[in-house]
Amino acid sequence: MDAQELRALQAPLKERYRTEPAAALVTLHARGRLGEENVTCSVETGKALVEAGLHPATGGDGRAACSGDLLLEALVACAGVTLKAVATALALPLDGGTVSAEGDLDFRGTLGVAKDVPVGFQAIRLRFDLDTDASPEQLDSLLRLTERYCVVYQSLKHPASVTVSLSARTGPS
Repeated sequence: MDAQELRALQAPLKERYRTEPAAALVTLHARGRLGEENVTCSVETGKALVEAGLHPATGGDGRAACSGDLLLEALVACAGVTLKAVATALALPLDGGTVSAEGDLDFRGTLGVAKDVPVGFQAIRLRFDLDTDASPEQLDSLLRLTERYCVVYQSLKHPASVTVSLSARTGPS
């Protein structure tokens, strides 16, 4: 896909969202099913079923996907797609490359060993290694716009409000 094809693809969407802002509001969904025997949750990804479970640092055996890894994978996927879209829109020469993310966790927080240690990532590093002849100025723009438009990156950088609810069906014991 080149810049002209991308613009042609997105132009009617942009115009609709300008004239009908409510049409741009989309609610995405994720769903999982709790494991019956193991400490797992099977997540429906749309393309496959992923069984998430405990990380080995919390007692898992390493056979199930770690939710922290899934978060980093979502960041890599979103950042990679966003970077490709930005490079395409700017007609930047991009002959391939890789996207990687790594994050630091202190599992003392997750396991309740140290109350002063936060639960969750303490730092995340996102890296792009590109095969390109783009100028340093073009690469600066590419990175700036990728950061600006990457949904997962922005959601981590500026967290959305999150609510939690629980309902339970009770029946005969």
